Amino acid sequence: MSARILVVDDIETNRRLLEARLSAEYFDVVLAASGAECLEKARDTKPDLILLDVMMPGMDGFEACRRLKADTATRHIPVIMVTALDQREDRVKGLEAGADEFLTKPVNDVALFARVRSLLRLKEVLDELRLRHEVALTDDGVEEGDLEGPAIVIVAAGDDTAAERLSAKLPKGFAPRPIGDPAGVVKAARAGAELVLIDLATARFDALRVCARIRSDAVTRHTPIICVVDPDTPQDMVRALDLGVSDVVTRPVDPGELAARLNTQLKRKRYAEQLRERLEESLEMAVIDPLTGLYNRRYMGSRLRQAVDAWEASAETVSVILFDIDHFKRINDTWGHQAGDEVLRAFTERMNAQLRALDIAGRHGGEEFMVVLSGATQREAVEAAERVRAAIARTPFQIASAGITVEATTSAGVAEIMHGDTPERLVARADAALYQAKASGRNQVMAAQKKAA
Repeated sequence: MSARILVVDDIETNRRLLEARLSAEYFDVVLAASGAECLEKARDTKPDLILLDVMMPGMDGFEACRRLKADTATRHIPVIMVTALDQREDRVKGLEAGADEFLTKPVNDVALFARVRSLLRLKEVLDELRLRHEVALTDDGVEEGDLEGPAIVIVAAGDDTAAERLSAKLPKGFAPRPIGDPAGVVKAARAGAELVLIDLATARFDALRVCARIRSDAVTRHTPIICVVDPDTPQDMVRALDLGVSDVVTRPVDPGELAARLNTQLKRKRYAEQLRERLEESLEMAVIDPLTGLYNRRYMGSRLRQAVDAWEASAETVSVILFDIDHFKRINDTWGHQAGDEVLRAFTERMNAQLRALDIAGRHGGEEFMVVLSGATQREAVEAAERVRAAIARTPFQIASAGITVEATTSAGVAEIMHGDTPERLVARADAALYQAKASGRNQVMAAQKKAA
């Protein structure tokens, strides 16, 4: 895994030692000798991860980490504190400052690289979500750190009693669900838990297999998992991180450290969920016409291309209908654009009510609409267009904003695909039929002539 890592330590020997170890694993290494230089190089070089010493003159690692996390340009960079400090208070202080991990010197290479790989994988996912979100929306509006509402935590151990003991260590604001059965853990995770805390030391079932099942399930693959590991079995920690576990905590479990790690994982999960939700909204905005709720012209073009490709591959026919609201400009000029918008929305509802569920309808532009009917012959498409035409002409439109009713009709052109048709040619033939319908008096449906291309 190639990535840029910023190593921060005031002692040159330590910097060079970490540089050599990281370079041997093909990481690009940047060095800094102080907290101030760390902040500067983090902004300038945009590292993928920071290895940060704590005991430094001037600005120590705790303060440097707090400033990194307060800066929007660097807050998403994972930080691993590497220090000689080994007291419980120091570890909790580092995690509360925003560090993702707190490792005590001398650092075991296997443990270090397992943690580095795990955090780099996580950053890659979040970076991709942020990039897609920024491309789609000009206003970000997503901030990390929203912890409103209780968080349900599945607490898994060898039996119900052990799970309850572990649950007692959870801080306020977390709702534990102690479970001593592996199948129950997976089922509860699927039901919507926000985090899973699982003890790897249980002999009653394979806890790592449970972690793997949660990670491989599409419903739960983004659920954070924190594993409780024995400090004398570092191989369990490495295997867990390689499986995709989010974090590990060693026993005996310190409530303060557990609270810091739970809060970090919950913040990150809710932040990622916000990004995914905004991304889904932006993707929907990219294909939906905001006034009518129909697909827009660009998306309709792509779906028509798919239908034509399917016809070429399987000979399943496809037809196109183009609708145009007759004398729509007169409605806008007489009653205003708000009245016109209400007619467009009401037209959409009536049109959709007369189409099949598999028909794809979109706004083609202005007062013009297009429907792609896969598997429909021209005769069937004409029948569908006629149902829509009749539904429009049958009942005047209620214009709530003006307290009036407006009578309107629609004309339609229909074309079925023929050999030699491209999507553009198929639409052009339907458009020619629509023009003929309007030239012949409007409020009618015309079918394109079936002749050789």
